[in-house]
Amino acid sequence: MRRRTVLAAAAALAAAPAYAAAPVIKLRLLETSDLHTFVEDYDYYRDGRDETVGLTKIATLVQTARAGAKNSMLFDNGDTIQGNPLADFVALPGNFPADGIHPTIRAMNTMGYDAATLGNHEFNYGLPLLRQSLHGANFPYCSANFLDAGGTPYLPPTLILGRDFFAEDGGKHSLKIGIIGFLPPQIMDWDRTHLAGQARTTDIVEAAQKHIPALRPQVDLLFALSHSGISTIPRQGGEENASFYLSAVPGIDVIFTGHSHKVFPGPDYASHEGIDADRGTLNGIPAVMPGFWGSELGVIDLTLAQTGGKWVVTDFTVSTQPIAERQDRQVTSLAANNAAVDKAVAPEHQKTLAWIRQPIGRLAQPVNSYSALISGADSSLALVNAAQSWYATPLLPDAVRGLPILSAAAPFKEGYQSPSNYIDLAAGSIAIKDVADLYMYPNTVAAVQVSGADLTNWLERSACIFNQIDPGNPEPQPLLNPHVPSYSFDVIAGLTYEIDITQPARRGKHRDARRITSLAYQGAQVAADQQFIIITNNYRADSMFAANPGAVVLRAPDQVRDVITRYILAQRQVTVATPSIWSFARIGAPVTVSFESAPEATGYLTHLPGITSLGDGGDGYTVYSLQLT
Repeated sequence: MRRRTVLAAAAALAAAPAYAAAPVIKLRLLETSDLHTFVEDYDYYRDGRDETVGLTKIATLVQTARAGAKNSMLFDNGDTIQGNPLADFVALPGNFPADGIHPTIRAMNTMGYDAATLGNHEFNYGLPLLRQSLHGANFPYCSANFLDAGGTPYLPPTLILGRDFFAEDGGKHSLKIGIIGFLPPQIMDWDRTHLAGQARTTDIVEAAQKHIPALRPQVDLLFALSHSGISTIPRQGGEENASFYLSAVPGIDVIFTGHSHKVFPGPDYASHEGIDADRGTLNGIPAVMPGFWGSELGVIDLTLAQTGGKWVVTDFTVSTQPIAERQDRQVTSLAANNAAVDKAVAPEHQKTLAWIRQPIGRLAQPVNSYSALISGADSSLALVNAAQSWYATPLLPDAVRGLPILSAAAPFKEGYQSPSNYIDLAAGSIAIKDVADLYMYPNTVAAVQVSGADLTNWLERSACIFNQIDPGNPEPQPLLNPHVPSYSFDVIAGLTYEIDITQPARRGKHRDARRITSLAYQGAQVAADQQFIIITNNYRADSMFAANPGAVVLRAPDQVRDVITRYILAQRQVTVATPSIWSFARIGAPVTVSFESAPEATGYLTHLPGITSLGDGGDGYTVYSLQLT
């Protein structure tokens, strides 16, 4: 081509109007949730390192994720300041750090969070400690459905964050990011002791419908921090697990979920209509849930394009990044500790270790929770129930004295979340860390007056943990419903009863189903109108009797863990009586059920009648069979 032709073509191009391609922004969103003060890679209950937990390892994943993206933001989804002995130590009078910053918040401050919301466990120690903790955060919090008693938002319902992002062509663009936060409205029942008369909550979806229409026109993108799980059962309002329903509210671009201690995307949510458990969407909206205790980092990668003057999400990927992987019993760390996070929490970590190692008494025999879901003679629950009754009986009001006194406890550590999540205390010296192992939560002692009919309903609810077993099936059948956590299985000491697992669980279309049979007190059948006192915890009392608060006859000031500690100190040498409280009802023909437990349980479980080890079950568990006749 001649030079004159080239120049003419260049001049023509210069004179033509410019139609540049629309800019594209790649934005990486990172989420933590349900940290529960597991900042260090440490199991305070077993007093040793644990590669499967810890914000310190998440911080390293965050650094790597940020290094691989031009633009990123980091959010926390709640349940931050409660959950392990470090949290309990800090909450004790006089132990809050002198710098005025909660150690978990201090660690988070090193990581550059953009925003956070509250979880339900933020209130377990009361509003004063929550306020003190939030004051130390150098990132903003919001909550749209948590209000003070007069109806004024306790925190800003929404946030607008101005951020500069770089497009793929190198151009810089200023975007406004809208944030809205939610928590389970059930906190008013679960923490009634701390919140009654001081706060109230509203329905998650209704709060979204109230605030999003005003927020959406002001922002380019809108993210929901939903400390709420995922459920697809028909909505009735006031749901604890409302993130799926939230995804149907117009205007939301991304949902960060939590609360359920599960992983999404993942198989737990497969085959639910409206949910893509592989791609990670709720009604087409990208969503992520990153496990618990710092086990996973949630990651959502957005592709944004500017169309008609607006930024829109044109593509996305959703994933979680684990800090470790488990193969059989071998755990391999996938992330190193972060030095800045370790340093931030070091003073309180060391003080907590000294505190939990203090001996308080001796156990006359081993105490474990390996049989809590298969036998009514479990030593771990027997110890908790004995301590509750010892403490609360003298405190009961005169009006209920003379009524039969029972005690209810549930197995918190029964392998629900990890094959190492069991109680296994040897005979001999017992320390504060062991009490924390026996009872993980800062619940206080409460007592309720119930009828025999109430007792049956309570136990029917507990029995939902078992699958319905087909007596005509000769093959081994899974005993436990994987979607029902072990902490929902209350065992009520002072009674005897049988559980007929050939019957359906009482829920859904089977609301009148009956699994509990032969319910007796001191050998006599319990009458529907017979009155009892049950010693339990404030969480159970307030949630189960929210519609009848008058049933709660005692709200003691002491935490169950403190009560267990006092009981052991008083006894010094503790002998745990383990009467058989419940059993499976007899089945006409031999039936075999299977369940998972820890490999360490083999020597104990296989000495029980009808139990055989079937070997490796994967993910660190061993499978056992139990023959029922």
